[in-house]
Amino acid sequence: MKKSLIGIFAALLASSPALSADLYQPEPVPMQPIEEPVQVASTSGWYLRGDAGYSFNRLRGARFFQGSNGYERDFDHVKLRNAFTVGAGVGYQVNSYLRTDLTFDYLSRSKFEGSTSGGGADFGACFDRCTSRDYASLTAYSLLANAYVDIGTYGSVTPYVGAGIGGTYVKWSNLNNTSCADGDPTNCDDSVSHDGKGGWRFTYALMAGASIDVTCNLKADVGYRYRHINGGNMFGYAESGGPGYDKSISSHEGRVGMRYIFNGCDQQAYVPPAEIPMQPPVYK
Repeated sequence: MKKSLIGIFAALLASSPALSADLYQPEPVPMQPIEEPVQVASTSGWYLRGDAGYSFNRLRGARFFQGSNGYERDFDHVKLRNAFTVGAGVGYQVNSYLRTDLTFDYLSRSKFEGSTSGGGADFGACFDRCTSRDYASLTAYSLLANAYVDIGTYGSVTPYVGAGIGGTYVKWSNLNNTSCADGDPTNCDDSVSHDGKGGWRFTYALMAGASIDVTCNLKADVGYRYRHINGGNMFGYAESGGPGYDKSISSHEGRVGMRYIFNGCDQQAYVPPAEIPMQPPVYK
């Protein structure tokens, strides 16, 4: 009996490794680290903008009707002085690379200086030869629809290029004209005033610059804009002279501004990764 019990016990010990081998325990899956929510700025949304700048102006030329015979001629010399600009607008950031806006800009008083020369009965005191001096000024209001391509963001700086199209209301002041004899500067006609004209003109613009992140919803903007304004009426008829018109106006503008983005501080909701369940034991 004793020998039988010993034999059974030995058989049980011998079979234990085989039983344990049949039970497969997979290696535990490591726990995924818990990630902190990441703040991601919204790539679309409405914004307001404001700009100020300095405009280097150029008048392509001016023409007028001279004398009672009504023939047309160019001014001998024209100069349009530089002026300041201010503007405001509302826009929409479509995605990370495209945005559009509608802007309204004011060009402050820009002085005009011109001169003409001629002679004959239509020139009064300048029967032989005289030179006139002409003075006026203009102001302008532009309404433009613009589109921009943001090239990419490098740190906090985003360079861009853009273009705009719209109209500009150009308002000329009265043009004052005085003619004096070339041989005798004291022999001058009385000053003549021509009524200034105004009207809307087709306008296009080309832009380039960079925006700089100040806060999550505020960007500074530094840029350049070229603006071309079609020609139009300049002044009316007075005392055997006029009317006149300018050929076109162009400006090279250096601008600085700010853009306020309404939802610039919005965050994308953080979605944690799905939990991987522990696998049950597999028996072979």
